[in-house]
Amino acid sequence: MSRISVRGIAVASATAVTSVGAVVGVATSSQASVQPVAATDSTTVLADIPAGQQVQQASLTQQVKAQSDAADTGTRKAAEQAARKQAGKDATARMAAEAKAEADRKAEAAARAALVVKASYTVAEVQAMAQALIGDASQYQCFSNIVTHESGWNYTATNSSSGAYGLVQALPGSKMASAGADWRTNPGTQIKWGLKYMDSRYGSPCGAWSFWQANNWY
Repeated sequence: MSRISVRGIAVASATAVTSVGAVVGVATSSQASVQPVAATDSTTVLADIPAGQQVQQASLTQQVKAQSDAADTGTRKAAEQAARKQAGKDATARMAAEAKAEADRKAEAAARAALVVKASYTVAEVQAMAQALIGDASQYQCFSNIVTHESGWNYTATNSSSGAYGLVQALPGSKMASAGADWRTNPGTQIKWGLKYMDSRYGSPCGAWSFWQANNWY
């Protein structure tokens, strides 16, 4: 590759071509040199970088930019999708919490209504009290099984031999005074005491029922 000086500027080129196509100088070897040629205003210097390489470089740049844009779009979509999923989970949790709070309010209202003091109570009324106070259907069934065997849902039932009293046959019956002074006549008070006893000794009414089945007492 020879160096051709055009107007005092060294330019690396194989050939300098005038506007009329005349060859000004050609390098014959790696050591050859060409004397400076006075160029006219119409002299053109060939570009060192082939046009094909220029196009390839532009194509690579466009590919890199396209990949970067695609990555940004993918990241944004993933973030939006994650945000939507979280919003859905939050909404579900909020609805569940609201439903539970509403159920608790209704249960509390039912318990208050069931515990209205009366001169006497039917078996159905006593059972409604127990359902309202216990809440959980499976635990109520276990409690019901015990009460059915112990007193037949008679809140004034008295064991003539032992003196056990009430729905859950507390022995002695006066133990139930810790739940209320009206333990003799209020089945609600007896139920509260019975639940506390079963929870503290057996973990739950169903735990007490499991023990009862094995021993016929609890």
